[in-house]
Amino acid sequence: MKQEFLIDPEENGLTLSAVLRRRLSQPQAPLPWSKAKELCESGKVSLEGRRLLDPSFRVKTGQAYCIDEHARPPKPPTAAQIVFEDAHVIVIDKPAGVSSVPFDAKEKGTAMDAIREAWRHKGRSSVEPPLFTVHRIDKETSGLLAFAKSRRAETWLKELFQAHDIERSYLCVAHGRMRDRDIESMLEDDRGDGLRGSARRPGTGKRAVTHVRVLEDLPLATLCEVRLETGRTHQIRIHLSEAGHPVVGERVYIRDYMHAGFEPIECPRLLLHAATLGFLHPVTRKRVRFSSPIPKEFAAELERLRQING
Repeated sequence: MKQEFLIDPEENGLTLSAVLRRRLSQPQAPLPWSKAKELCESGKVSLEGRRLLDPSFRVKTGQAYCIDEHARPPKPPTAAQIVFEDAHVIVIDKPAGVSSVPFDAKEKGTAMDAIREAWRHKGRSSVEPPLFTVHRIDKETSGLLAFAKSRRAETWLKELFQAHDIERSYLCVAHGRMRDRDIESMLEDDRGDGLRGSARRPGTGKRAVTHVRVLEDLPLATLCEVRLETGRTHQIRIHLSEAGHPVVGERVYIRDYMHAGFEPIECPRLLLHAATLGFLHPVTRKRVRFSSPIPKEFAAELERLRQING
């Protein structure tokens, strides 16, 4: 069964899941949020032939949507590529759309699952090495991610991350005309409106420092290299959004930008990529450094943005 509808002015700026609840709820049986989310993530909803898997995607007036409950599930993202591995550390190149670690016990297809699947393909024994979480990147962010394989390495790497003694740089595309700058604030889980963000009350939050360097001016956006001095949850996304230049493809920290009257650039993925990762090896104490080129779908969107007439 297919349902097609146009977004009306009252729905402009709502999330896709909110629109699905509005459209599919019955007077005595509102559609659960979990069902709305499931419809998106299972590939049942499309915009002009392009499936939208993100329930937090914000809609615009006049857009034409189709709900097809018989649509086949999307293919899983490309498996993570192992960049480096020894007895103590493994570094992978994670695709966008893959969680670093399970959000709950039911979540499958995470980066940890991808590593174990790669081990099985290589004919490893049935007894797999442990994986210890020392580092995470957002589900919608692609790029380099490290895990420890021994308790010794876990302790060492956690200490390095806590001391901010890890080299990390990202490539991202930000809305508008960004300029080189250093951004520092105190981040907290709820800035007062339900979103993570910079603390509005003195003495709260944790220090976060982000260094931004412009690589290329685009007609409507800016390609940047971003270096993290600290590593708070969603730090880059929050800092750039609060600076008035949210990352292209942002779905969560876009509210203020839209309330200010700006139209976000449509993009099927978050244009944020963990491009370099460097640290002292937990055993050899030698510095190791890894790099990852931007993925094909990121490169394609970047080229499209280069061609837009400002």
